[in-house]
Amino acid sequence: MIKNNQLHSFHLVDPSPWPFVSAFSAFFLTFGGVLYMHGYAGGSFLWKFGLAMVLFMMFCWWRDIIREGTIEGQHTLSVQNGLRIGVLLFIASEVMFFVAFFWAFFWSSFNPSHAIGAVWPPAFLTVLNPWQVPLLNTVILLSSGATVTWAHHSIVWGSKSNAVEALIYTVVLAAAFTALQGLEYLTAPFSISDGIYGSTFYMATGFHGFHVFIGTCFLSVCLGRLYLGHFTKEHHFGFEAAAWYWHFVDVVWLFLFITIYWWGS
Repeated sequence: MIKNNQLHSFHLVDPSPWPFVSAFSAFFLTFGGVLYMHGYAGGSFLWKFGLAMVLFMMFCWWRDIIREGTIEGQHTLSVQNGLRIGVLLFIASEVMFFVAFFWAFFWSSFNPSHAIGAVWPPAFLTVLNPWQVPLLNTVILLSSGATVTWAHHSIVWGSKSNAVEALIYTVVLAAAFTALQGLEYLTAPFSISDGIYGSTFYMATGFHGFHVFIGTCFLSVCLGRLYLGHFTKEHHFGFEAAAWYWHFVDVVWLFLFITIYWWGS
C-alpha cells in the first residue's frame, strides 16, 4: 500500500467524471423505463441503454474507490469513520422505506373495509402457510447472518481461508433464499392485483427480495476482494458495510415473517 503523505487525515477526492455519468445514466434508466411502460417507441432501448450505463459507471466508480482505499492509502481512520456514518444513515433511510410498507399493511389489517368483507385476511382469499417455505426461508436467512458474522470474525483474526469459506456459505444461502422466494411467488394462490392484501404482501416481500439480491451482489464482490487480498485485519470496512447491510436484511425479514406471514395469516 502506498503511504499517504498529506498533513491531514481526510481524503481530498480527485476530479472524477463518474458523478456526471451516473446522473445521466439514472435519468436515461428512469425516463426510458417510463416510456417503455407506456408503450412509447424507443423506450425499451433507452432504459436498456441507461441500465448498461449505470452498470458501467458502478464498475468504474467503485474500482476507483477500491484503488483509493487499498493502493493509495486514502481511507484513513477519519475517512473510514465518515464512511461508517454514511452507511448507517443509508440503512436508516432504508428502515424508513420499509416502515411505509408495514404502515400500509397494519392500517389495512386493523381497519379492514367492507369491500374485502370487513375481515383480515380478506374474505375468499387463500393465503400462504407461514410454516412451510416462509419458515424455511427464515432459517436460511438467519443461518446466512451467522455465516457472515463468522466471516467477519475470521477477517479480524487474520484467517483468510475461514473467511472465504464462510462468505461462500453466505452467498450460497442467499441464492437459496432468492430461489425459494421465486418458487413461492410462482405457486402463490394470489397475485399483486388481488386487492390490498396482494398489494401490501408483494410490495413488502418483493422489495425485501430485491434487497436480498443487492446484498448478495455486495457480498459476492466482497468475496472476490477477499480472495484477492484487499481486506486486512485493520482495514476491511468494505466488508463491514456489506455485513451491516445483510444484518439489516435479516432483521427486516424477521418482521415480515412475524407480521405478514404469521400474524397476517
